[in-house]
Formats: sequence, C-alpha cells, structure tokens
Amino acid sequence: MNHIKPFTLSAWILLALAGSGTLQAQVSTPKEPIVAPLAIVKKAPISENDLKRWSHLDLVKDSIPGMSVDKAYAELLQGKTGAKVIVGIVDSGVDIEHEDLKGMIWTNPKEIPNNNIDDDKNGFIDDIHGWNFLGDVIHENLEMTRIIKKADDGSAEYKNALAQYDKKYEEALKDKEQVDFLLEVHNVIKKELNKTTYKVEDLSTITSTDPKVTQSKMIMTQIFTNAGPTFDPEAELEEYRKQVYDQLNYNLNKELDSRKILGDNPDDIKDKKYGNNVVFGPDKEEALHGTHVAGIIAQVRGNNLGGDGVATNVEILTVRAVPDGDEYDKDIALAIRYAVDNGAKVINGSFGKSFSPHKKWVYDAIKYAAKKDVLIVHAAGNDGYNIDETKNINYPNDSEDNIKEFADNVITIGAINKQYGETVVAGFSNFGKINVDVFAPGEEIYATVPNNKYKYLQGTSMASPNAAGVAVLIRSYYPKLKAKQVKQILMDSGVALPEKVVLGESENPDEKPVAISSAESSKTAKMVNAYNALLMAEKISKKK
Repeated sequence: MNHIKPFTLSAWILLALAGSGTLQAQVSTPKEPIVAPLAIVKKAPISENDLKRWSHLDLVKDSIPGMSVDKAYAELLQGKTGAKVIVGIVDSGVDIEHEDLKGMIWTNPKEIPNNNIDDDKNGFIDDIHGWNFLGDVIHENLEMTRIIKKADDGSAEYKNALAQYDKKYEEALKDKEQVDFLLEVHNVIKKELNKTTYKVEDLSTITSTDPKVTQSKMIMTQIFTNAGPTFDPEAELEEYRKQVYDQLNYNLNKELDSRKILGDNPDDIKDKKYGNNVVFGPDKEEALHGTHVAGIIAQVRGNNLGGDGVATNVEILTVRAVPDGDEYDKDIALAIRYAVDNGAKVINGSFGKSFSPHKKWVYDAIKYAAKKDVLIVHAAGNDGYNIDETKNINYPNDSEDNIKEFADNVITIGAINKQYGETVVAGFSNFGKINVDVFAPGEEIYATVPNNKYKYLQGTSMASPNAAGVAVLIRSYYPKLKAKQVKQILMDSGVALPEKVVLGESENPDEKPVAISSAESSKTAKMVNAYNALLMAEKISKKK
C-alpha cells in the first residue's frame, strides 16, 4: 500500500502487545531576527477544541508547536485581501461536495458541463473540477509487485524488488495474525460491555475474572494508553484490518491486474486518453485520503464545522492519480502537467513509493512545473527512514543522484507532533539532512473526510498540506514572489527544532530512543511557521 497513506494504528498495537521537566527551545522572535531561548512547558492536557486545530496554534502562546496560523490571521492578515490561488491536489480523489469545502472547489471556466465535448481542447472531456486518471480503479499493486510480475531480467532493481516483496509479504501475514487476534479481543470487550464502541473508562467497569476477558481488558487498556484520547476501537481496528487485508488482496497480489480496467498502456507516456471526470472516483468513501488533504488546506475557517483550513483564498483542483497501492509514474507525470496547465500555483503530493521505473517522466513534469513557476509540496514518507540513504529513496524526488537537486520548486516535508521536545519529530516520519527540507504538523490532524464527515489522521501526508497551506498564504498575499522564493521562505522562516531530537522508530519497543542533533533531521532543522513566513515574505517583497 502507498506508504504515504495515513499512519495507522499498528504502531500503538505493537507497543501494547510488547508491553502486555522543562525543555529548552529556540524560537524566532517574530519581529526581530534574533533567535531567543524560551522555556516551553505545556501546563495542562490539550483540550479537545485545541486538539482539533493544534496545527494552527502558537508555540510561545499555547506551548504547542503549531504553525501560528491564528496569530498570522489576527496580527498580519486582518483587513488585507489576497489573490485567489489554485491548488492542485494530486491524490486519491476529493469529495468536492463536502459541506466544509463549499466555495473552495476549482471550476474550469473554459468547459461547458456535461455536454460530452472537449470545449477547451485540452484532451479531457467535461473536466469541470479536475480529472480522474484512475477511472474506476481503486486498488492497485505496489510498484515492487509490478516489477517482479515481469520476467526476471537479472537487474539490480528486480533483485531488490523481489527481496523487499518477500519481506513485506511475510510482514503482512504476521500483521494478519495480529489484527485477527485484536479483532477477537475487541469482540470480547464489546460482548462484556454490551456496547459496539467504548472508551478507556468503560474498561475499568469490567469485573469479570474470566481469563479471556481479563487479558482482553489489559490489552485494550494498553492500546488506549498509547493511542490517546481520540482512539475509536471500532473504527480504527476496522481501518487496520482493511489496511492489512488490502495489502494481501491487492497490493501484494501478483494475480491482480487493475490497469486493464483503464485500457491504456502505462508504459507509454503518449497514451493520454484515459480516465474520466469523476474526481472522487467510483466510491466516494475511497477518496478519504485526498479529501482529508484538501480539508487541511482549504476547509472553511470559522464556520463551526469540523476543523479550519490554513488558507482562505484558495480553489482546490482535484487530480485523482493515487490508488490504494502505488501510483503509476505515468499518472503522476500527467497529473502534475494537468494541474500546471490549469492554473495551479501550488501542487500537493501526499504520495510516494520505493521504486520508480519511469521516474524520468516525473522528473520532466517537475521541471515543467518549475518553468511555469509552480511550487510542488511533497510528503517525505512514513517509514521512519533516513531517505538520504540510497536504499531508502522516496519517489518522486527532485534529485537524480539523491544529492544534487535538478529543480528549485520542490519542497519535501517531514512530520512533527504536538509536544515540543526531543520527541517532537513524529516517529514514523522520514528524515534526512539532504532530502527533507522542513517539518510541519502531521500527527492527529482533524479534517474533512467524505460524505460530510471529519476525522483525525496522521502521517507526512498531513504535514505536506499543512505546509502547502502556508505556501498558499504567501502566494495569495505576495503573488509576485516566485515558487523558489516561497520554498526558501518556508525553510528559512521556520521555528527551530530542539537542539536534539529522536529520529525514526526503534524496532524494539523496549529500547529507549536516543536523541541526536536536530541538524541530522533535515536541511533546516526547522518547523514551518505561517507568522514568520509572512513576515519574511513582506520583507522580501519590499526589496523588489
């Protein structure tokens, strides 16, 4: 499965089964260039209201490492009018009918709806709100599966893909055993409580001495302890089950051939006439990931529905190109070009994979976006890896040798959580002082999901649109700044990570994590900050 999908319950479960002071921070003083040390201590548990929008809060005022979005609106943007910015969401599709995205959806001004004519002659018939390059496809193989389905050509890529496939398949079988066991534990608790869903406090009311019940109580209590207050056992265990079974049934299934549904040749970049205009796909519920990403950027602020988006002057242009599984290079290359050609000034890419047979097509699309002054914001990935190491490359990237960038319009985003300190970098987040640029909030992010619902999700998939939202603010209020300048502002204006941070996750849950220099985390060792970014954008604009 696409490893940039939301971080799942599995990490908390592994902790549960295995387990059966003042911090000094450097924070940029907003109106002065001096970086001053401040003591950051969260004095009370975060409230539910703050949790739903923690990424908008301020480290100094709220003791939470958000992006100071509220502060920016209150102190810098009040009374100002920005330009509209089109944002391309290259993802699993977006529920464009969601109540909290009203007025935020791009409409093609050159296309007449539902006349079955390509009015703007761009090759896409009735592309009113974007394009669906996947057609009716939902599930797909991982790229490593696609590679080993072909004849063994003796290449290093084939051998590497086969080794990774065998490892992942074995892990998936173990995960299946685990999730089946946990579903049985959950069912025992439901039966004992006579409830479909329950909270951690309900577990304390169980007095049964039946060994099966007491063991189930202990396991679920530990999972609640690790997962936090937003944990919903019914929903999240089902999500975990679906993830595991989808891996076996689709992502790692060598007999699957979903592409025949589309009828194109995925190895021919010139074969472009495929897909349709239904931008949320054949099943709106399966557009969960893209709808969440879109909401982080653009859900309506201050309407008492769900959370708040980072940007207001924004239009979401949907390009469906990311299935449940690994995306095809061809789809991503064409999706980037489609978004660019239809006016996107920012493109969010919350997707990625370990193999990229046609990466040159994507590289060419990135260069095309650079020529058209379009910023691409990309998620770093959720493996907890150092992606500077060649064995851990996360595609697409902006470096053919994994060192030197060939374009200046791609910014790669890692994820942080809501607790400032040595563990502020999310354990699942990839890192790398060459290939990760900066961090943004990516753990427990509340936003839109299909059919007028809302949900907490986490992953660098969520960090990327948080950063993209700040990029939109800059491009809206300072439209003369170029994409490469916006990228540099997001990096340079960030708030510093602590001097030492924990990076990645240990495979042994009993092993105490070791903090290392935050300089190893990324190019900047910083977290995106909207307030500082707008101040810097203002300063740079005045020099022009």
